[in-house]
Amino acid sequence: MLTLSPRNQIIIGLVLTLLMIGTRGHHFATLEHLPGASWAVFFLAGVYLRPAWVLPGLLALTWLLDFAAFTWGGASGFCLTPAYIFLLPAYSALWFSGRWYTNRHRFEWRTLMPLALAMLAGAAVCELFSSGGFYFFSGRFTAPNFAEFAMRLVTYFPAYLQSLAFYVGVASVLHTMVALTHNAFGQRASTAGHQGR
Repeated sequence: MLTLSPRNQIIIGLVLTLLMIGTRGHHFATLEHLPGASWAVFFLAGVYLRPAWVLPGLLALTWLLDFAAFTWGGASGFCLTPAYIFLLPAYSALWFSGRWYTNRHRFEWRTLMPLALAMLAGAAVCELFSSGGFYFFSGRFTAPNFAEFAMRLVTYFPAYLQSLAFYVGVASVLHTMVALTHNAFGQRASTAGHQGR
């Protein structure tokens, strides 16, 4: 099971918050922007952050960012429909899949399989709620049907999954580097302690 000190959780929480603020609304990567990190932020928060208030806090942050972008930033209100409520279960699915994974984490290669399964399951449920909710309940599409929705899934889901995998991959590399560095310093301190006796 993955456990972190409160100090490390605060640092990770701040980094995830800044990542959300810096990339919210950039759903696909361009030369000027990183891809949107919202999915990864919710998943990684589920993995690393223990307080239960983090999930509602992140949900409130996404709402505030979207509201600010629409009200003061000149962003289109196309996505602000009654279907916006479907983002609550969508992002919560990513959070809970991260929570599921954290109980299975081991600092071993075999941990990559449950990580990939958690990420894929969370992303699939998130996509069904977010895109499905918007497609069927936003009122933006005339005569919505499952065949067209399936085509939209095939078109858009891979890019969202790619963004999620990118950020989780970066987090995994950073996590491994920090853990190896920590272990190396711990072994040196232990060796120095034995030599001093």
